[in-house]
Amino acid sequence: MCWMRWLRLLPFTSHHGMKTAAQCFSIPIAKQLASIKALEKGSDLEKAFATAALVYNNSADPEGKLSKAETKSLLQTQFSRFIQGQENKPKYQEIISALDEEPEKKIDFEDFMISLVSLALLSDLLQEIKNVKSTK
Repeated sequence: MCWMRWLRLLPFTSHHGMKTAAQCFSIPIAKQLASIKALEKGSDLEKAFATAALVYNNSADPEGKLSKAETKSLLQTQFSRFIQGQENKPKYQEIISALDEEPEKKIDFEDFMISLVSLALLSDLLQEIKNVKSTK
């Protein structure tokens, strides 16, 4: 195991709780996004998608995959405002149950995005976002 992979597994404590070394020393997403030349003049939607891809890639293993357990944890920490209060919805329970089955099984970016979008579509926050009026 290379030292970076090993370092990634070491727990560090902060005022936010336990984090891995990689999380403590990683480059912020905004900085990573700014380093992508093709997105210098990218649209908000392009940057939003790139952000989701970067969040996934920063957590994925060297083969570009996450375990179902890691996926669940990532969604619960990085998408908490969207999933908050959804626990009693059958579709939410179905998505989370699927992640709980075979927690070590790996999933790819496509499956991650399907879970992400599915949870977003269930969210009460989505309705609040729909109600926001632009000032054009």
